[in-house]
Amino acid sequence: MNLQSLKVAVLGAGRSGKAAALLAKSRGADVCVFDSASVSEWHEIVPLVEHAGNEDAERFGADLVVMSPGVEPDCPFALAFSSRAGECIGEFEFSARFYQGRIIAITGTNGKTTTTALIEKILLSAGLKAVACGNYGIPVSELLLRNEIPEVLALESSSFQLAGIRDFHPDVAVWLNFAPDHMDRYRSVEDYRNDKLHIFDNQTEADWAVVRAGENLPALKARTLTFSTEGLPATLTCRDGVVMESDSIVVDLTETLMNQTHNTENVMAAFLACRALGVDEDVILAAIRGFTPPGHRCELVRYLDGVMWLNDSKATNLHALVAAIKSQKAPVVLIAGGKDKGLDYVSLLPLLREKVRAAVVFGQIREQLYSEFSPVVPTYRESDVEACVRRAQKLAQPGDIVLFSPGTSSFDMFTGYVQRGQVFRTAVLALTSQQ
Repeated sequence: MNLQSLKVAVLGAGRSGKAAALLAKSRGADVCVFDSASVSEWHEIVPLVEHAGNEDAERFGADLVVMSPGVEPDCPFALAFSSRAGECIGEFEFSARFYQGRIIAITGTNGKTTTTALIEKILLSAGLKAVACGNYGIPVSELLLRNEIPEVLALESSSFQLAGIRDFHPDVAVWLNFAPDHMDRYRSVEDYRNDKLHIFDNQTEADWAVVRAGENLPALKARTLTFSTEGLPATLTCRDGVVMESDSIVVDLTETLMNQTHNTENVMAAFLACRALGVDEDVILAAIRGFTPPGHRCELVRYLDGVMWLNDSKATNLHALVAAIKSQKAPVVLIAGGKDKGLDYVSLLPLLREKVRAAVVFGQIREQLYSEFSPVVPTYRESDVEACVRRAQKLAQPGDIVLFSPGTSSFDMFTGYVQRGQVFRTAVLALTSQQ
């Protein structure tokens, strides 16, 4: 892609926007970054316009618009730029046009980060120069500014990033699962699904698609490998923690840190993706056995008075919450709540009735959750996470699990799920025995 003397407008001054701007400038473009809000810090090499609007779009007159994933494509700010430009693409698409290596792209409503991190570990164990990047880790544009470019990308791909692609072409595309999410941004579930499906758009018969068996997908051009924990026919299946291929045991996950149901699917997807890229099975299995999942995903915080406390702050949607509850083998005291994303929690009620002793709710959606949960299980409203932890300690009995699995995003009270999980951890570790 030749950017020499082109005028490039980058929308959004976050990490990916900054990296895209620096990459464009390094390739000879006349670059300016525009953000509809104020920016706390900035790289002086590239000019920045804060509180940008229609007049800035008209004045700059971009040949190319590169949109950060946090910018909604159909908001007035974005439309003012894209309607005047020759081409409008996402940061994913922009950076991929300059990358010459191989790509394993991972999408799904849940499990993307764990799968991406595991794929990176496998690839590194195989002696490849690989980096986990994209929605997890480092923006691809930032990687391309380094002196040494990785051979393979383990690329976590959100719907927001996939929305702006045109020619993006992964060697292996991984589809983990799909469930409604981000309804505060999308007009319909179908719009959300269609953005995710772009991951397959440019694949050919020479590529690979790794997909969860039973997913409602269109016909794919790529060679397809499947995985299932639901008893469906698939390349890899799992029962009681043992992953099988036909009648052969692949790996016993009960001997690893990836033995919960939701992580089983992540393991099978990573195994198939890396094998498709040519990595030796023994290398893959050794990496799986030595892998520790990223934090805030059903992470054990402590045992206290016979109660297990789990931090699942990464559960930012209903599908993740359901998976976390289903993975538990003991009665659950659930802590849930956060930002209103337009999700419907009524479908959760049968599972609450079956597995949850009591629920404690907080955040912007606490009244909604209280109204929906309380006919099914004893439900308590609290003002913050710390108060939820104190309440949960009173409710939990020896042998129970206190599960912090919010089921929605954190932006009503926190900067992200990591800060939310850290607040939960700190509150749990501050508890003293009641016995």
